[in-house]
Amino acid sequence: MNNAQLIKTSKRLSRHLRHAPEEIGLRLDPAGWVAVADLLAGFARQGRALTRAELDEVVAGNDKRRFEFDAGGTRIRASQGHSVDVDLAYEVATPPDVLYHGTVAAALTAIRVEGLKPMRRHAVHLSAAVETAVKVGARRGKPVVLTVDAAGMQRAGHEFRVSTNGVWLVAAVPPTFLGGL
Repeated sequence: MNNAQLIKTSKRLSRHLRHAPEEIGLRLDPAGWVAVADLLAGFARQGRALTRAELDEVVAGNDKRRFEFDAGGTRIRASQGHSVDVDLAYEVATPPDVLYHGTVAAALTAIRVEGLKPMRRHAVHLSAAVETAVKVGARRGKPVVLTVDAAGMQRAGHEFRVSTNGVWLVAAVPPTFLGGL
């Protein structure tokens, strides 16, 4: 697969494993898993045949490691970012003292008042690296990187989890814990 095909297939996987499994006849289990055979059959039903080898290539080649196979390689799920109801069962974890969130200037007015909210997702996504936050913010325009006082949030009782691909997840970030505004 060339790079354009990898990206296009990755976007389709994201759509169906995070947001709209029913569009291709899938039903995610409570933890977001679906049988690989069912996923491939769903793609085929939509006229978008995908082989297991191509699926493996997309999962391995995804720079954000958005997808994961179970230990046996028979099931697949998205690592985070779901808008459908799933419980990924990530354990509560101690975050670094500071985390980062990438956004755009147009969102800052609302963020100053409301903080960071999950919007259509299950959790707010944060990164441990400024570079990652820059990339995330750049998807919608000129990026603005906010700092999050994760240590202070944790002391205040907020729970953090970290996905298998290193994205830090929290229910919300109140504006008092944000810097860079």
